[in-house]
Amino acid sequence: QVQLVESGGGLVQPGGSLRLSCAASRRIFSFFTMGWYRQAPGKQRELVATITTGGSTNYADSVKGRFTISRDNAKNTVYLQMNSLKPEDTAVYYCNSAPALGSWGQGTQVTVSA
Repeated sequence: QVQLVESGGGLVQPGGSLRLSCAASRRIFSFFTMGWYRQAPGKQRELVATITTGGSTNYADSVKGRFTISRDNAKNTVYLQMNSLKPEDTAVYYCNSAPALGSWGQGTQVTVSA
């Protein structure tokens, strides 16, 4: 089994930036497409960004041009750089494979508010 731990969330003003990290307990990112998901209160979990084993990325329309997913295989870490944050980005952010094969962790809370 692989444990994924999200970190880097917090409270940020609209227009601000955060970088989220997803650390894996062992090497996995050379073998799976990874994704960042988010879930806002009362809403279904949403896939917002993916990165393939070859480095190809894809984004939900709602975050395109503002978020960047990347990975560092040597560190077993996937990142989500979030710029120009909006209140509607407020959610708990999770990482997992895409499609999700592992269990869900605690996620990291991102709150965008003035």
